[in-house]
Amino acid sequence: MQQQKIKPAWLNGNFPKALFIIVAAATLLPVVEPPVALLLGLALALTIGNPFAHITPRLTHWLLQLSVIGLGFGMNVHTAIKAGSEGFLFTVASIAGTLLFGTLLGRILKIERKTSHLISCGTAICGGSAIAAIAPVIRPGEKQTSMALGIIFLLNALALFIFPAIGHWLDLSQQQFGLWSAIAIHDTSSVVGAANKYGAEALQIATTVKLSRALWIIPVAFLSTLFFKDGSGKIKIPWFIGLFIIAMLLNTWTPGISTVSPLVVKSAKTALSLTLFLIGANLTRQSLQGIGWKPLLQGILLWVMISAGTLLTIIFLK
Repeated sequence: MQQQKIKPAWLNGNFPKALFIIVAAATLLPVVEPPVALLLGLALALTIGNPFAHITPRLTHWLLQLSVIGLGFGMNVHTAIKAGSEGFLFTVASIAGTLLFGTLLGRILKIERKTSHLISCGTAICGGSAIAAIAPVIRPGEKQTSMALGIIFLLNALALFIFPAIGHWLDLSQQQFGLWSAIAIHDTSSVVGAANKYGAEALQIATTVKLSRALWIIPVAFLSTLFFKDGSGKIKIPWFIGLFIIAMLLNTWTPGISTVSPLVVKSAKTALSLTLFLIGANLTRQSLQGIGWKPLLQGILLWVMISAGTLLTIIFLK
């Protein structure tokens, strides 16, 4: 009979919870940037674990939505429309290409069909949010969903550090980086975190393009019902995008809103750091150990394809 590993006494008491709360509170300080917050969460997850694993996923979900809505108070409708229209063709081409290539890779690597589809959708649209929306439609097993989420969040965390470095190395403009990050980084949280680190204009373009891209969850979910006819779940529509648009409208045309907008935007960026900390904290050893090498390879190849393809297109067209 296999012996269970006994945790040190200090891990069985209240110390892990107290340390988790202290580090989480520290991420709210202005000196802690979003990438650092993500690393802090990951460091805790891989050492003491996540003592609040039963509530952090839901808290992460709501914090991200509130952060995005808050960022809308720092954006202008006219600039957003321009950015959204410029990114439309990139969005359509990249989503279609990623889903097709993902399906092909899944068959070549002989990955379970629903797992492959979740990874492809998470890469093509908006990471964990897309997986959360598609899963009720195709009804995968819990292990399949967890595996897809683990792969997407792992690559998403890497993107937060890699993309700004590549952007500066290639001397990408604010517009180029904003468009590239919105299309090639999986989750909205890391898109906003990477773009915010790159510059204010990049942040505005990236957030607008990413949220317009997220709306493609709806048609992709409907198409998924045709390919997976055993699913009969409801489609989760990202309603918070509507509140983000309302925030932009208020910031653009409501007199006097400019006096409170900077405070709201600052609070939203602070909440984003806490969100990224929680995302890192959710990447525990258990979640990473359940990832198979074939699904991970599919996720990496898809990510490289969409990142490199989008980057080359942006460089040559601009």
